[in-house]
Amino acid sequence: MKISEEMIDLGNNAKKAARHLRFLSSENKNEALSVISANILQNKANILDENRKDMQYGVDKCLSDSMLDRLYIDENRLEGIIKSLESIIKLRDPVGSLIEEFLRPNGLLIKKVRTPIGVIGVIYESRPNVTVDAGALCFKSGNASILRCGSESYNTSRAFGACFKKGFQEVGLSEDSVQVVPTRDRSAVKQMLNMTDHLDVIVPRGGKGLVNLVQTEARVPVFAHLEGIVHIYIHADADPQKVSNVILNSKIRRPGICGAVECLLIDKEFSRKHGTTIIDELILAGVNVKVTADLLNIKGTNLADQTDWGKEFLDMTIAVRTVENIVEAISYIELYGSHHTDCIITESDKAAESFFLELDSAIVIRNASTQFADGGEFGFGAEIGIATGKIHARGPVGLEQLTTFKYIVEGNGQIRP
Repeated sequence: MKISEEMIDLGNNAKKAARHLRFLSSENKNEALSVISANILQNKANILDENRKDMQYGVDKCLSDSMLDRLYIDENRLEGIIKSLESIIKLRDPVGSLIEEFLRPNGLLIKKVRTPIGVIGVIYESRPNVTVDAGALCFKSGNASILRCGSESYNTSRAFGACFKKGFQEVGLSEDSVQVVPTRDRSAVKQMLNMTDHLDVIVPRGGKGLVNLVQTEARVPVFAHLEGIVHIYIHADADPQKVSNVILNSKIRRPGICGAVECLLIDKEFSRKHGTTIIDELILAGVNVKVTADLLNIKGTNLADQTDWGKEFLDMTIAVRTVENIVEAISYIELYGSHHTDCIITESDKAAESFFLELDSAIVIRNASTQFADGGEFGFGAEIGIATGKIHARGPVGLEQLTTFKYIVEGNGQIRP
């Protein structure tokens, strides 16, 4: 079968499944997800075997260490995937919930209630856990989904997809509620971008190239997850111990995720007292610190070039520069940031308030690691991505963000004059 025909079949099957998911009870959804979780556990050995194939594929493709880290699954990470699925089961089902209601002077009662979007396409790179997170979130929010993983995570994602399919069969639901695109062929992506008769929205999750492709060529509406060019601004009134803890965790916990800090902006007043100490700690932790000329006297640093500003390194590299004040810091972030996540470290409530009000990012943080920019940490169970756009969904895309709403109007024979 041609790729185009195969994708149309996936779309038709998803639309049929979506019609039934629209009114599926929360109990039935949770039952299915519980069975799927058990299937993943029972198929642990096979999933890890398939991941080893993907890891070798990634090595052969010369993927970076950070990309290989995103791709890798071991027993601990698989346990984390299962826990994430279990947390989604515990979340309140948003479908059917009342957003607001009001009574009109003519006696009409109007209710605004949450309803599924329909069919969601997710296009993502590397991280096979997205297969489980995206599939489960779409299903729990009453949506059918078509998941197009990156070629490097193809085997692992297909193994997870088989667990979904078997689980749906066991509880008597459509096995097409969650479908993984069964090909590595890139033409499948371009086909998805034009499936306006089948997909209601597309969520791209990956690097700048993928997101730009989707935003440029998609005819289907897009929830964009752009790269995480994450900044931390150290204010003059920052607590040095908090700075040390937050900076190190934000960079080295997992440098390859979108919430990892990529650029450090240090207020000059703070830098004069503590800048050397902070940079020394980063270097000691194994971070490649690229700095402006005024910081180059600190042993172990390297001179940054113009390409290092506004760059998502996704590895143990960070760009560091000094700024005069919070006004310059905010201006810099607005110029070089990606509107994903940005942080201020300060003991000044006034400075924090200015940072929160003036900075136009999906997530703004004070005195905490930027690696908290995650749907699971927000209590959403998991996420499909961090939406950096401004329409409909922004920040972590969880259950509620995967719904829309409709108006229910109840009358008693009223007619319009």
